[in-house]
Amino acid sequence: MSRQLIVAGNWKMNTNLKEGIKLAKGVSKKTKPSDPLVIMAAPATHLHAVAEVVKDIPGIQVAAQNCSQELSGAYTGEISVGMIKAIGAKYVILGHSERRQYFKEGNALLAKKVKTVLDNSLLPIFCCGEPLAVRKAGNHARHVSKQLREGLFHLSKKDFAKVVIAYEPIWAIGTGVTASPEQAQEMHDKIRKMIVRKYGDKIADNTTILYGGSVKPANAKVLFSQPDVDGGLVGGASLKADDFVKIIKAR
Repeated sequence: MSRQLIVAGNWKMNTNLKEGIKLAKGVSKKTKPSDPLVIMAAPATHLHAVAEVVKDIPGIQVAAQNCSQELSGAYTGEISVGMIKAIGAKYVILGHSERRQYFKEGNALLAKKVKTVLDNSLLPIFCCGEPLAVRKAGNHARHVSKQLREGLFHLSKKDFAKVVIAYEPIWAIGTGVTASPEQAQEMHDKIRKMIVRKYGDKIADNTTILYGGSVKPANAKVLFSQPDVDGGLVGGASLKADDFVKIIKAR
């Protein structure tokens, strides 16, 4: 196994510019190149400033929280991959459950966004996961399989190998409820086996699969110790530098 260990912080619609710069500086001062790769997904208004803070720091990258599937044009309020790339960001989060739920982003649209990101030399962090009703009905594996098939599995082996996947049980996001380590491992294992069937063992073994869903300093170590959990996509706990650093160093 040679897959990349990653701890990504999704700031969502939080922090103003001054706060965001302070947070980025606070995290960067306490991380080392030997830590997992650190990714900070700042709001679009902060991306350039945060990228400037971390540009010369090994092991830290910046991500956009979303992008348009279009390269340019009359799309008021959207942000293009060219804009993201120009400010020094390397990653883009796609398909976060909040984008799927509140903005009705479906798998077909996300497939286009994935292609646009990869075609322009950026790297997608592709989110998948099930709501509580689907979990209770026992259909979570089928639900996630559909998201992967329709959102990612159109890619060539070469392109798929560049993708980071984030499994986020929607019922555990912002609720304080966390999937048990066993539940997280079970789904990560299922996702990896889905990748095996489509792309083979080598690509599956090298695909980074993050867990996202109320990751905190108190539970990060046991979650990250699972064999198929390669780090986390962290929400609220990434907004406090000390908490986020504890998660980064939890493995």
